[in-house]
Amino acid sequence: MINKKAMAAYGAQSLDADVAAASPHRLIILLYDGAIQSVTLARMFMENGSIAEKGAAISKAIAIIEDGLRLSLDRETGGELADNLDALYEYMSHVLLEANLHNRLDSLDQILILLKDLREAWESIPFDARHQSSAQVEAIQHGRV
Repeated sequence: MINKKAMAAYGAQSLDADVAAASPHRLIILLYDGAIQSVTLARMFMENGSIAEKGAAISKAIAIIEDGLRLSLDRETGGELADNLDALYEYMSHVLLEANLHNRLDSLDQILILLKDLREAWESIPFDARHQSSAQVEAIQHGRV
């Protein structure tokens, strides 16, 4: 039988390898996946009354949103989209904090929907556009190329 520590170590090594080899686009997907997983765990812990674990999972989700997704925004080239995402990430962190304080499953569900929608939108970016600057994408969209 494989013990849980060995499986956790394998999972951590696998994630480290994914991160080391990932493109910037893939890194954002991994951040969304981590946030979704953390909120899903927080929901389970909230339902089970596991207060410490719930708090840890919510804290991890907030850290991923604030220190990963939010800090990765490029406001110079991202313009209004980056500003809107920044406001949305700030909102999600606030809702997660309130969900933690007041045990609000519905708030966790709301954040899960937002994270999954954002992940899906990010995943749907065409492969050839993933490495283009926003100026290149805008030029293509407006027929200047």
